[in-house]
Amino acid sequence: MAERCSAGFLLMEPTAAISMTLPAEVREKLAELELELSEGDITQKGYEKKRAKLLAPYIPQIQGVDPSLQIETRIHGSSQPVPAVHKQQKSRSSNSRDERFRSDVHTEAVQAALAKYKERKMPMPSKRRSVLVQSSVEACTPPDNHSAPPDVTTGLSQRSIHIERPQLASVRGVPRGLHNTTILETADGVPVNSRVSSKIQQLLNTLKRPKRPPLREFFLDDFEELLDVQQPDPNQPKPEGPAMSPLAGEPPGVVTNWPPSLLAAMQRWGTTQPKTPCLTSLDNSGKPVYTLTYGKLWSRSVKLAYTLLNKLSTKNEPLLRPGDRVALVFPNNDPVMFMVAFYGCLLVELVPVPIEVPLTRKDAGSQQIGFLLGSCGVNLALTTDACQKGLPKAQTGEVVTFKGWPRLLWFVTDGKHLAKPPKDWHPLVRDASNDIAYIEYKTSKEDSTMGITVSHAAMLAHCHALTQACGYTEAETITNVLDFKRDAGLWHGVLTSVMNRMHVISIPYSLMKVNPLSWIQKVHSYKARVAVVKSRDMHWSLLSQRDQRDVNLSSLRMLIVADGANPWSISSCDAFLNVFQARGLRPEVICPCASSSEALTVAIRRPPEMGVPPPGKAVLSMTGLSHSVIRVDSEEKLSVLTVQDVGQVMPGALVCVVRVEGTPYLCKTDEVGEICVGSNTTGIAYYGLPGITKNIFETIPLTAAGVPLTDRHFTRTGLLGFVGPDKLVFVVGKIDGLMVVSGRRHNADDIVATALAVEPMKFVYRGRIAVFSLTVLHDERVVVVAEQRPDASEEDSFQWMSRILQAIDSIHQVGVYCLALVPANTLPKAPLGGIHISETKQRFLEGALHPCNVLMCPHTCVTNLPKPRQKQPEVGPASVVVGNLVAGKRIAQACGRDVAALEDNDQARKFLYMQDVLQWRAHATPDHPLFLLLNAKGTVASTATCMQLHKRAERVALGLVEKGRLNAGDHVALVYPPGVDLIATFYGCLYAGCVPVTVRPPHPQNLATTLPTVRMIVEVSKSVCILTTQAIMKLLKSKEASAAVDVKSWPVILDTDDLPRKKPLQIYKPPSPEMLAYLDFSVSTTGILAGVKMSHAATSALCRSIKLQCELYPSRQIAICLDPYCGLGFALWCLCSVYSGHQSILVPPLELESNVSLWLSAVSQFKVRVTFCSYSVMEMCTKGLGTQTDTLRVKGVNLSCVRTCMVVAEERPRITLTQSFSKLFKDLGLSARAVSTTFGCRVNVAVCLQPNRLGKLAEQGTAGPDPTTVYLDMRALRHDRVRLVERGSPHSLPLMESGKILPGVRVIIANTETKGPLGDSHLGEIWVSSPHNATGYYTVYGEEALHADHFSTKLSFGDTATVWARSGYLGFLRRTDLTDANGERHDALYVVGSLNETLELRGMRYHPIDIETSVIRAHKSIAECAVFTWTNLLVVVVELDGSEQEALDLVPLVTNVVLEEHYLIVGVVVVVDPGVIPINSRGEKQRMHLRDGFLADQLDPIYVAYNM
Repeated sequence: MAERCSAGFLLMEPTAAISMTLPAEVREKLAELELELSEGDITQKGYEKKRAKLLAPYIPQIQGVDPSLQIETRIHGSSQPVPAVHKQQKSRSSNSRDERFRSDVHTEAVQAALAKYKERKMPMPSKRRSVLVQSSVEACTPPDNHSAPPDVTTGLSQRSIHIERPQLASVRGVPRGLHNTTILETADGVPVNSRVSSKIQQLLNTLKRPKRPPLREFFLDDFEELLDVQQPDPNQPKPEGPAMSPLAGEPPGVVTNWPPSLLAAMQRWGTTQPKTPCLTSLDNSGKPVYTLTYGKLWSRSVKLAYTLLNKLSTKNEPLLRPGDRVALVFPNNDPVMFMVAFYGCLLVELVPVPIEVPLTRKDAGSQQIGFLLGSCGVNLALTTDACQKGLPKAQTGEVVTFKGWPRLLWFVTDGKHLAKPPKDWHPLVRDASNDIAYIEYKTSKEDSTMGITVSHAAMLAHCHALTQACGYTEAETITNVLDFKRDAGLWHGVLTSVMNRMHVISIPYSLMKVNPLSWIQKVHSYKARVAVVKSRDMHWSLLSQRDQRDVNLSSLRMLIVADGANPWSISSCDAFLNVFQARGLRPEVICPCASSSEALTVAIRRPPEMGVPPPGKAVLSMTGLSHSVIRVDSEEKLSVLTVQDVGQVMPGALVCVVRVEGTPYLCKTDEVGEICVGSNTTGIAYYGLPGITKNIFETIPLTAAGVPLTDRHFTRTGLLGFVGPDKLVFVVGKIDGLMVVSGRRHNADDIVATALAVEPMKFVYRGRIAVFSLTVLHDERVVVVAEQRPDASEEDSFQWMSRILQAIDSIHQVGVYCLALVPANTLPKAPLGGIHISETKQRFLEGALHPCNVLMCPHTCVTNLPKPRQKQPEVGPASVVVGNLVAGKRIAQACGRDVAALEDNDQARKFLYMQDVLQWRAHATPDHPLFLLLNAKGTVASTATCMQLHKRAERVALGLVEKGRLNAGDHVALVYPPGVDLIATFYGCLYAGCVPVTVRPPHPQNLATTLPTVRMIVEVSKSVCILTTQAIMKLLKSKEASAAVDVKSWPVILDTDDLPRKKPLQIYKPPSPEMLAYLDFSVSTTGILAGVKMSHAATSALCRSIKLQCELYPSRQIAICLDPYCGLGFALWCLCSVYSGHQSILVPPLELESNVSLWLSAVSQFKVRVTFCSYSVMEMCTKGLGTQTDTLRVKGVNLSCVRTCMVVAEERPRITLTQSFSKLFKDLGLSARAVSTTFGCRVNVAVCLQPNRLGKLAEQGTAGPDPTTVYLDMRALRHDRVRLVERGSPHSLPLMESGKILPGVRVIIANTETKGPLGDSHLGEIWVSSPHNATGYYTVYGEEALHADHFSTKLSFGDTATVWARSGYLGFLRRTDLTDANGERHDALYVVGSLNETLELRGMRYHPIDIETSVIRAHKSIAECAVFTWTNLLVVVVELDGSEQEALDLVPLVTNVVLEEHYLIVGVVVVVDPGVIPINSRGEKQRMHLRDGFLADQLDPIYVAYNM
């Protein structure tokens, strides 16, 4: 034995009783306490008090022990306190076990591992009170009243449904005096609240200690981002033993009078021994309900067989033919009816398919069972009368069709429904053949359910083998606790028992729940010789020790532990023996066995009378096992697995161990592989699945030389193990529980065992822990889900979670990706208790698990991210430009049509100043209507003709000069709601020579956030006067306003509601067209307030370009649903109608909030051909009118008149939104080609517009080709490269052309760093040259120098003369095969995103919108999403449109999708209410405001998760 040990193999030792230091009655009292605690009959405090009292007299005995180990150490099943032993007590009595084989060694290992770790301080997640299961003081703001319980159920129902989005929170970089509150600021001026940022700081501190070696940083100049492939560790253990030789079981015994088939045995006993008991069923109180005799079994089976064959018919055709499959749906407490139905089917050669009783339409795994029934062609289900009554019914009274199930005819097998066969009718009892006898279902790891077919011959051979291995004799009594429909419960309790005329006492699961000791009591009262149980049943019986005194187990010669292959079964066996040895249980009768659905019984420990070698145990190194190598662990006591053998191979079988993956080569003797069985007792196929059948049931193991081992087929068992000394089989796990993480194997059951050993267990339920793996980013990730006790506090649970992480990391050297705690009793249950793992995983992935606590640790376990990118030095300019080529490609530049060729310059000179144009129109066409403003009802609220507008402008100009005493060149803020007043005052300012600045008025309900923006624009623009209405004037000076700003600091405020009517002064003539006409202020998406200067020349050039592009003239009508305060929206609303003379129908977007269909109804009513809107308007219509298209059609809304619907935007086209809008309103006549996008930016508000997509102009070709869509590889885009891929390719991003470049506009793509030109289809910054470029930024801090190059910059090489403006947007130009109106090939401009908004992470450039799109797709309840970075952490904010219960479901899904699609680890996930993400009037997210709000703790989040 010693030599074998030194060779690095196994050490074996006979099991013997463990000596205990505590008296038996103390142990019993302790166990009773334990049970009371686990059932909630006593509080933790009471438990500890009573326990301390009991142990007090014995404490001195166990002094000198490490205090951390003095806590009662226990593992699943071992509820006995095992006192740690003083070192000097090592010499023990001869019958004690070797220390190494104590099964609670695992518990000690966990305790020691945790002691090794100092508590790493992790930030606790923040939770809104209503989400808390049990509130925690520090993690949430205390509410005002403590009496009301937290409302977990209603979610958002109590909040008002219509939520006003904050239009613009506050502007960043607010001048110091504007906020009364003092805010802590970080270096970059971002306000910070101590609570959030301290947590983030804590998170950063945790992440600063990386557990994995840092990645080697280098950049591969390749489009494919290479995921870091785990290099095998050169020091990892490798198998060194010789190749194993197959292990043969003893030869099958030859018995002369064996019946030729199982049915023959039943007939024989039924006719010769009719009174012998066959099966006794019990009720929930443990009383015998009915004893089926062999005579009754035979007669009732014959009666059922006759009825099935002769009495069931459809249209005079028999319903069933031999070989047909029939479902057996019997409850677990009715083994008698099941047994009769099973044998009744066999008698007439029908194939029974036993399944679970479906209780609801949504049972866990029920749909997969339905698929199995469908694929087996089952159309009849047999059941009992009571069960049929309990099934859910449809209104017709018939049993409902369950989800995924075929239509079934339900037949009740109770006696009154059966026909008595005529005297001369006898079923034909054939010899066992290779036809299918029955089909047993099995659910795989992937949640697919397969039917395993077992032939009559295999069924008989298996009964022979079990009889021989277990030494069964006639008329023995056997107690069966297992499910009698499948697996060992069926093999021992229904088949082999009949073969040997045994008496089975069947213990239903429902009785075990009420009285876990019931099976032991039945063994005692029936003097049973054999009991078939699971380790769980042994563990349960330990917990209820009250009634143990009266039982005696000396009659047992064999206690078969059906799940003896589980890593925790050994501790259950040991603990059970400790307690019941005093009750007559002999150690050697415990017989673990290993079985699988495919191979049936694989190995079983023989009963003691067979003279077999003593049982063995092995303490194996976890590290070795993770590399599939067997190493006895001598030094490292922490990470070990203690396993017990599962006995010897079955009689007549040949067993070998093969490699799990790839070709089935034989393993070496010290290597773990999959156990395969060659025998005539295994299943023969998966029903209807020939492909997988060949893999599993027809494996031919090969030697190292590639030679087949034998010519017989082997069946793969799905069990992982090895063959030890004395020909004992050891199982260390199952293929279904195997998780391969970074090339190392871990078993789900082992991880559960470690979790169970983490003390204290009082926060979660012992038997309710699920472990599974998900594939995220090309590797498996470990997920642990447990049910939390209702009385556990947030801190308790969080502490337990962090201890679990440390224990698993220390013992298994694997990181846990996600740890989730769910409320008690919410995990899907398997039919007979336990957790339905695949259903749990499915719910986790669908976001339907509703955890109450989640801890994600992607930072510690994702180690295969791509290498961070390092920027390369660019190619020098000298070598690249040759003529019109750069680096061998055509320079990426394009231009709109030539303005001079389209229109004579006289008119352009005449229309140089907008005030002149209005005057000219007022005289030339005084009554021509220019503007029509609609209200929410769709009626005309006000109109303006050329003359009316001119007159109102004159009155405003007079008011400015006389009342305001303003001079030419003074700046005036116009604070008006959208309407004609705004337009009139704008021209009034021009008439007086003042510079107008349009400002959105503050929102009366939201002054705190909207008024500071108004105040800031007024201050930054140096406005000396504010023009507004009387109502807004009152608001600006109100008491409410003074809470937000200093109302005394406003400049002069004039209201324009009643102005003087006298003759005006001379209209102001600017000395030069380059003079400032107006200021255009807007808040960018990055939260920066930027005002640009527009000269008179640029203003008229802008109007002229739009007029030419859209072919606008006085007889045209256009509808505008945009905000009129900045950008193209302002130009279309205030400038273009006056310049071109067309009529504008004005629809304020704000009115759509009370009437969503207003804009589309107006377009239809006025038969508008050209209309403009924003993305937010389009989104409102898509969401608000999605279900109302029929109603609109009835109301007469018809959109077939629309030729162009242009979305005004300063961003990448939102292709999904435009497509869904087109699709939705196609029913109202909207052409699919009508919707197009535009592009503008701060330096040039209109770079592209796509006009007249339909109609004559389009046919004449003046409109140019339709916008094209290309698909980019997102991975290449991160490296600032453009790589076109096919539609539908993985990682593809659709990108739509941003419209046609306006006349007079030139565009070039420049490198952001070198400022050199780039080639066609290369990503760079879009630069614009055009007469309507703005002339510069207007800022109060005099930072013009900083941004000077934005408006006047030149290329570093190539054409160095042209002056360009930098748009601040990334994009590329691509020459297409289409032709423009002028016959040239069309150059398409694609906008990718704003340069300021991009996130630089891991050396790569990300566009927030791409990450947000992925996140929104992750779960149906995510309404909106925004991302930003904070100290290199990616923060994802999601709006939850659903119940608050779902908040925590989103955390893993968001983390998964960002990791999978963008190779980024999310640092913080914030779940907020709908409407919290601030959005500006253009429908753009204000991510920086959101960031400031988050850091200042102003978001009132539902949940904040900090990923470790």
